Amino acid sequence: MARLRKFVAYRRLERPYTRTSKFKAKSYIRTTPSPKVVRFDTGDPKKNFSCTLELLSKSSLQIRDNALESARQTSNKLLETNLGVNGFHLKVKVYPYHVLREHALAAGAGADRFSSGMAHSFGKPAGLAARVKTGQPIFQLSVDKQHMGIAKQALERAAKKLPCSCTIQERKIVY
Repeated sequence: MARLRKFVAYRRLERPYTRTSKFKAKSYIRTTPSPKVVRFDTGDPKKNFSCTLELLSKSSLQIRDNALESARQTSNKLLETNLGVNGFHLKVKVYPYHVLREHALAAGAGADRFSSGMAHSFGKPAGLAARVKTGQPIFQLSVDKQHMGIAKQALERAAKKLPCSCTIQERKIVY
């Protein structure tokens, strides 16, 4: 299996290159990889909780889907062990829809016969990423008032798995 390329190559939030060709088949990405985020809602979505916390991004960038899944798993594990399955509601607020492409060049002896250089450099799909802007919520966590400490700790653990610096903002729910 091929190694993942460092995310520095994909971090910048800029308009993706769209190839236009006189051949219809070369103007679009044929297949998109499936997102690695298993669940976007965990916990109890139907219960009304008294407090809601949001994990906000401090910068505009792209976040790869495996980073989102890793952050979700770490926070979900802490919440399930301390609060139980019905003691919280964790929601992933961003969706990884942006297809990351990679132009793999041939290397080694005799590679000049196989390689086309940058002549056809549109690239093959390598993964998915969510495009996040400054101040946009990445995760939303709803808990009761007495469990706020554990909720903040869970979001801090999730923030360490993400490639950006984040802030935790509390939002009161009025019924």
